[in-house]
This record gives sequence, C-alpha cells and structure tokens, in this order.
Amino acid sequence: MVDFDQSPRDAGARVAIIGGGVIGAASAWFLRAAGHEVAVLDAGRFGAGCSHGNCGMVCPSHVLPLAEPGAVSQALGTLFRPGSPLVLRPQISSDFWAWLMAFARRCNERDMMEAGRANQPLLERSLHHYQTWQRDEQFTCQWHVNGLLFVYRDPEPMHAYAEVDRLLSEAFHLPARQFRGRELAEFEPSLRSDLAGGFWYEEDAQLRPDLLMRNLQQRLESRGVRIFEQTQVERVRTEGDRAVGLDTSRGFLPVDAVVLAAGMASKELAATLGYRAPLLAGKGYSLTLPPQAAGPHVPMILMQDRVAITPLDDGLRIGSTMELGATSPTIPPNRLRLLTSGAAKYFREPLQGEAGEQWFGLRPMTPDGKPLIGWLPGMRNVLLASGHGMLGLSMAPATGELVAQLIGGQPPAIDPRPYRLVR
Repeated sequence: MVDFDQSPRDAGARVAIIGGGVIGAASAWFLRAAGHEVAVLDAGRFGAGCSHGNCGMVCPSHVLPLAEPGAVSQALGTLFRPGSPLVLRPQISSDFWAWLMAFARRCNERDMMEAGRANQPLLERSLHHYQTWQRDEQFTCQWHVNGLLFVYRDPEPMHAYAEVDRLLSEAFHLPARQFRGRELAEFEPSLRSDLAGGFWYEEDAQLRPDLLMRNLQQRLESRGVRIFEQTQVERVRTEGDRAVGLDTSRGFLPVDAVVLAAGMASKELAATLGYRAPLLAGKGYSLTLPPQAAGPHVPMILMQDRVAITPLDDGLRIGSTMELGATSPTIPPNRLRLLTSGAAKYFREPLQGEAGEQWFGLRPMTPDGKPLIGWLPGMRNVLLASGHGMLGLSMAPATGELVAQLIGGQPPAIDPRPYRLVR
C-alpha cells in the first residue's frame, strides 16, 4: 500500500492528474516545470490507451472539425452501407442523442470556421513545443517532419476538396502543394500512377506515440512526478466547491487541485461532480505491418477510404475509421480488413507481411470539434482537459501548457475561452 500522505511537499500546489495519456502527461510536464507537486494516476498502464497505437500524426493541417456542412447526411448514409469507414452505433442513452443533435446544429460553415479558428492555436503551439522537446530533450520517438499527403483516387472528390484547400490557404494560411495525375507518383513512387492526385501539407510531422509516452514517463519521473499505474480513482472527495482529495484503490491522496484528463473516463468522474460532459466515444483502429521495401515514404490519408498511413522507422502503421458511439473492448476482424482493403486501392505493390500489433482506442469526441479545457462548473479547483477527438496527440503540449497556466493563475499563452466547458 502506498502512503500518499508521506510524499514530500514542494512550494507549489499538490496537483493530481487523473489519466496517464498524452494529455495527462503533457499537463504533468508543464505543471512540474511550474513548480507544482504532481501525481499522475491511471487505471491501467501509463500511455496504454488512445495514446499508444494511433498513427502518430502531428497535423496542424487538421484545423477543421468533423462537424462540417453535409456531415449529417453523410453520417446517416453510413447506417445503410456495410463496410463504411464512418459508422454510427446508436445507443438508448439520452446523452447519445443529445450529442448527435448538438453535432447536427454545428454542421454549417459559420460554426465550422469558428471551430477551426479555435483549434489552430492549440495545433500550432503544440507543434512548436514538439520541436522544442526534440531540440532540448532529444526524445527518441521517431520524430520526422515529412508533411502529410491527402490522396485521391478519383477526380470528382479531389476537385471538391480543392475548395477546402483554398479555404485552408486563405483563412488559415495553410497552403498545400497540389499534385495531379502522374505528378503524385513521381512525388511518392509507392502510389499507383493512375490516381487522380493529392495535396501535400509540408509542415505536418509524425512520431511513434508509444515511444513518445515512454520518453515522457522517464523524464517526468526523473523530475519528481509520481506516476501510479493500476490505480482506480473511486471518488473525488469534496468540501463545498473544492476538491480536497481522491479516494483511490491504493489509498487517499490529498490534493490542492485535480485535472481530469482520462479521455472518455473523464465523463463519469465529471458527472459525479455535477457536470455532464458532451463527450461521445469515437472508436478507431490500427494495425502495424513490417517495413515495406516499396514504401510509402511520407505519411498520408487515403481520403476516399479514410485510411491513414504512417511509415515508421520499424514498420508501417495503418489506421483510422470512426465508429461514433462504439464502446466494445473488441477488435472486429472486418474493421481491420477495411484498413488493408482500403489501402490496397492506392499502392503499386501489395502491402507485405503479417500484422503485428492490432489496436483500438476510444477517442473522446465533442459535438463542435473543440476540446474541453477549463474549470468544472461549481468547482474551484477541478479542471477538465478532454474532448480532443482524433487530435489528442496533435494538441497535447499546448493543452498541457494551458492547464498549468490556468491552475497557476498565470496569463495563458493562448485564449482559453473557446475551450470553456459552458459554451
């Protein structure tokens, strides 16, 4: 039994972070740098959830939310299309239908642009922090800045996306280099020469997420952050409008502040404190193949099949799909087949080798596509940091910095108002 009460005290606040994913780890990093005493508690292993097997894309190009004009009809159409990469898993829960209705209301250009303007500072500042980590900490996490290639098989959807690319360039200063026809295969020789073309966002980066989490854990522990794995938080103990401690499976932990950064599990904890977080699980999958002699050499998204491809130093990761509302802790073989069959339509050579690791993650999705970062209503010292959807890795460092600044009462580096919980 760990005696939490006997831990040493620093000059800063005692902050407990519930959740050992990339958001919790980044929050711990910046809180510790600000002089706070930090403990990270995870019900499983540190970094083993959504932060483990994703495609590792750090993508400032992804400013626009899932809620966009036409998204509702597209989502409803998937109910009748077996094998669609986007699937709705309806639930009896009123929260599910409330989320879906809120999502539908946001599927317009005005709200899409508002979400994009809110997301961009988190994405850009996070990229800056990753670059700083690589320079100063020299993380061994297979960091590369190879851009991100959006690939199209057919001219019509590529032509439609050209309008989005124009919007990204004009409104968000995110221009892409466009390839047409054979130009695409000249740029990335692993691709077939008869594809319609693609768009390359050269500032995007990649890393291997499990190695990032391993590096973060080592650095955090060396700086005095306590990490407690296999530790279930049973209750946030409160007095009035303040949390005073956590009742856990390993004992009691006194706190001055609490950060809920446990992805979808944050929803249940927030509910016990009176806040119904508008979060819905978006289940995604990945598999990792051996290295491919023929490439690819740059990360890409195969847009018409919604398959993400990341060439790692020691393999090839294929991921994506979105099952909204799915919570089953299983990996259906047919969902993995969607990844490999979708990828096969784009490459000159068949992908080789048996899949090694097979993975799934429940990504916390908000209806408006903006994360939830702020104080719980009615609580003075409990902060929620969740709802980053598919961009948790891309937004984590800036989120952690903002968490530390809010808890420390420091001027925030970016405006926190777009991420407030009541909006």
